Amino acid sequence: MPGRALSFGAAAQAYERFRPGYPEKLADLVLAYAGRPVRAALEIGAGTGKATRLFARRGITVTATDPDPAMLAELRRHVPADVRVRQAAFEELPADERHDLVYAAAALHWTAPDRRWERVAALLTPGGVFASFGGPLRLADPALRDAVAAARAEHVADDEIPSPDGTSPAAEMQWPGTELRASEWFTDVRQAAIERRITMSADDFVGLLSTVSAYLELPPLVREQVFRRVRDVLPDTVEVTSDVTVHLARRTPLP
Repeated sequence: MPGRALSFGAAAQAYERFRPGYPEKLADLVLAYAGRPVRAALEIGAGTGKATRLFARRGITVTATDPDPAMLAELRRHVPADVRVRQAAFEELPADERHDLVYAAAALHWTAPDRRWERVAALLTPGGVFASFGGPLRLADPALRDAVAAARAEHVADDEIPSPDGTSPAAEMQWPGTELRASEWFTDVRQAAIERRITMSADDFVGLLSTVSAYLELPPLVREQVFRRVRDVLPDTVEVTSDVTVHLARRTPLP
């Protein structure tokens, strides 16, 4: 896992405080797609457990995995006691158990591409479901987006993660759906979107930026300077688009 992916642990409490959770509609979508009981699930890159809680509330036995001990310490404070917690990167997970559902919440792009889908498939029961979901958190007002981009430009050119396989943002099928469609290990690939907007204070928006890897990589004094510049161009309250793009796929039958 890249070093940038491990930068989040230093901001685990901020991640929990400022990152929005996931809507119940997401669990409805995933479980309806499964079309059969989902008893056991494994989460890749669980972070502080925002998505863990969503599926644990549905009575699913969730194994939450993450390589960062600080993230998992925060996760343990917020998830039910019966959630199983394992400190490991995705590439380190042994295929000693199979699950009805394997999912990643805004974490899959941090995994190594080599044998990615073979590894996921090895963690699933035949016909089991893989789900990946997430999306950028953006200011809804284009003028404010431009103002923030100008305020950070000296130190951060772009604070979003590009598509790992170079898929254009305008393409009908986005990553990882593009890779799933090409994989021999998966079938019935679908893409869906859950639209939502969140109103928050400008201070909370800056707090949200403090959980983004592009800012976490900056030296602390530079990071604080960037945040002051961003806060100066914002009104006291902002509206943020927080759409969730969902990719679903089914494990192909074993030979």
